Amino acid sequence: MSATSAEGARRDPEDQGHRMPIRDAATIVLIRDALTDAPRVLMGQRGAGAAFMPNKFVFPGGAVDPDDSRVTLAAPVSADEQRRLRFQPVTESAPPPEAMICAAIRELWEEAGLMLAVPGAWQGPLPADWEAFAKAGLRPSPDGLRYVFRAITPPGRTRRFDARFFLADADRIEADLDDFSHACEELSHLHWIGLDEARRLDLPFVTEVVLAEAAAVLNGGAVESVPFFDNSGPVATFRRID
Repeated sequence: MSATSAEGARRDPEDQGHRMPIRDAATIVLIRDALTDAPRVLMGQRGAGAAFMPNKFVFPGGAVDPDDSRVTLAAPVSADEQRRLRFQPVTESAPPPEAMICAAIRELWEEAGLMLAVPGAWQGPLPADWEAFAKAGLRPSPDGLRYVFRAITPPGRTRRFDARFFLADADRIEADLDDFSHACEELSHLHWIGLDEARRLDLPFVTEVVLAEAAAVLNGGAVESVPFFDNSGPVATFRRID
């Protein structure tokens, strides 16, 4: 199914058996040394008591907040990214592409203490979660982000998300890449690890798949289409978003 033919289609946002609502989410796959033969990715471990994926190693990410829609990015989102991010919304009020990108950037800041931003005076409303950016004289920027994967959590899980994964170049970070002192405590063992080595960690299945996709993009360059694991309906479907 192409993005054009399915644009605007909607599905029931709740699993019929478990009535668990699906939330829009965004995740950053942050790559360091991307142009070398040994790129590394930032990962952290969820706590043992976490309701969702306890003890698993994951990328920084989380649910899109309403305030993310109030933040103005420092640059526009490309037309191709806009189209792909708008493909087949599942929730009743899916956020705009800019909000998804802002959510990914905010989650990176909250969970790793790193800002994906460019210098500039803050513009527009300033939600509390973004005050640190404005204080630092920085604005969130979509430059260097590539939308590379989408997955909806299968039915039966304690939480369900419609997650968009963004590949990002760590060279865009306005900070010391080894300084995680500003991170919250949601992820422990934050560290940079080689892509092949990362696959030996205790990972959720979708994280393993995204790592493979990230490696393919780093080797091949342009994103021709975005893989989509669609578990929103009664039958799991894999498709590509053109």
